[in-house]
Amino acid sequence: MARALIVACGCSGRELGASLAERGWQVRGTSRSVDGVAAIDAAGLEGALADPDRPGTVLDLVGDVTAVIWLLGSARGDPEQLEAIHGPRLEHLLARLVDTPVRAFAYEEVGTVAEETLAMGRAAVVRAAETWRIPVAILERARDRPSWASDAAERITASPG
Repeated sequence: MARALIVACGCSGRELGASLAERGWQVRGTSRSVDGVAAIDAAGLEGALADPDRPGTVLDLVGDVTAVIWLLGSARGDPEQLEAIHGPRLEHLLARLVDTPVRAFAYEEVGTVAEETLAMGRAAVVRAAETWRIPVAILERARDRPSWASDAAERITASPG
């Protein structure tokens, strides 16, 4: 059975997780807080503590994961922190995923984060796909669209891997 790891599994992540679960996937979602993990568990998904600003905490969770979903297009934080999680932290994670069971990566490139920061993240994901042949899905639809979660789930499940 395929398993997805949704990094930053807030309300939209839980909606995406439910859509993946309907397609037969097991879903683990991350939060930086114990309350967030409880909300993920309450939604019927597997919650886990992890911080995208500390890639090792995410890497600890991918031992049985098929796809990682970087759902941080609307992350909050100071601009330097957001640039780090869409830049060097993301690049570090992508380089390390090569030695894991992960066979697909989805990147959310729309949201409230600055467009140039999201473009930097997209470029890192595209480079990783070209360098290590990691299949990627770029999530380009805004979360406020009615069918966002099902469309994103379709893109993720269609990724080879």
